Amino acid sequence: MIDGRRIDPWSSEQSTDYDRITNQFGLDSIELSKIPNPNILHRRGIIFAHRDLDIILNSIKKKEKFGVLTGLMPSGKMHLGHSMVIEQVKWFQEQGGDITVAVADLEALATRSTSLSKGREVAINEYIINYAALGLDPKSTNVYFQSKRPEVQRLAFTLGRRTNISEFEAIYGFGGDTNLAHVQAPLVQAGDIVHPQLEQFGGLRPIVVPVGIDQDPHLRLTRGIVSKTNWFNVKPRKQGGLTVALSIQDDNSEIMGISEDGKFNREVRNNLIDRMKNSIIKLGFADIFPNPKHGTIDVPGASNNDISSLKLSLLQLERKLGGMGIMPPCSTYHRFAVGMTGDKMSSSKPETTIFMDDSISQMEKKVKRAYSGGQSTIEEHRRLGGDCSKDVAFQYLQYFFEADDNHLNEIQRDYESGKLLAGEMKNICMENATSWLNDLSEKRDEWAGRAEEFLAPDAL
Repeated sequence: MIDGRRIDPWSSEQSTDYDRITNQFGLDSIELSKIPNPNILHRRGIIFAHRDLDIILNSIKKKEKFGVLTGLMPSGKMHLGHSMVIEQVKWFQEQGGDITVAVADLEALATRSTSLSKGREVAINEYIINYAALGLDPKSTNVYFQSKRPEVQRLAFTLGRRTNISEFEAIYGFGGDTNLAHVQAPLVQAGDIVHPQLEQFGGLRPIVVPVGIDQDPHLRLTRGIVSKTNWFNVKPRKQGGLTVALSIQDDNSEIMGISEDGKFNREVRNNLIDRMKNSIIKLGFADIFPNPKHGTIDVPGASNNDISSLKLSLLQLERKLGGMGIMPPCSTYHRFAVGMTGDKMSSSKPETTIFMDDSISQMEKKVKRAYSGGQSTIEEHRRLGGDCSKDVAFQYLQYFFEADDNHLNEIQRDYESGKLLAGEMKNICMENATSWLNDLSEKRDEWAGRAEEFLAPDAL
């Protein structure tokens, strides 16, 4: 809970105290200096936090494989808020990432009574066509439907063995009156997030999931479950370096050197430790100190920057030994774009947002009525200036419509000094939004009839 508001994917209200959110949920702040070719969402602090983004940045630097997972709910219209995620996905794609898009048609059927056929129609004609218009490249984008990919369902059941109702209550606030579809949905989403690492969908590689903070419960759940499946844990040593420790579980105890009667099998354990050493040596580490009895290997020459490469190497070994070998997902978090009325954007409340297919007149009507940070009279505004933190028109320029940082800063200075009036701010927003919507419309026309280029083979 933040400010008395629960952080969850279904709440109609969300906290915007991002500093407290970052601290309470153990997120790391974005360091702009580490981001290559940052887009406006990075530069303006709109993407404000992450989990394990350094793993992805390391993959970008080394030109190694990594994937991006995003999803859509095919039950409504695409609006500006949705475009924020696609801008992030596009940025990752430009840095070399492959894109997997989950169409949550089963979740839409279970929770919103959207038929599978209707869900497909909405996904293709409403979302995918806009993804194309926003600049996603079909060559490295694969869109799939939950209902067509049984591997996701199987993973959901497999991962479900690693959690319980108490954990769901703690993360989501579920109680005795919770609809069972809501209980099942997070497990299916965990399957969505994890399955791109399966061999048939790209193989073992880091996966990043860009989301709003309201989706973090799904990431926390998935990371926790996946960590419980891992056979080898990599952690920093107090004396410096890293330690690899065995995670002995019911389904791997014999492989780890513990026989059915609970006795220690030295030969099996030594063989396992030797295989672990070989995996570590291939990464270039010479000083390796194994302790077979305790099931640990110390690598004093390794640093925190080596954790991801060690994990990947050991996960590959885990797969050879019969384990799942799955890496916990990375994630990034963006601030919420305020709705036109000053509240949350919502597809079910058209007055709160601009939809991708809004006409120019519809957009202008909404902007003219949007919540303003201006003063009550022109005289007061000239004297006191406007408040950009409350002004919706300015924030839409900041989040969506003004690419030039210097020009945006100039607009902000003029507004806060009183030189620029609230009506003039709205006019600038409408002018930029008109160009943005017209460009999007033209590109949608260019992609008409070509949405199948984005579909995975099992989605055709």
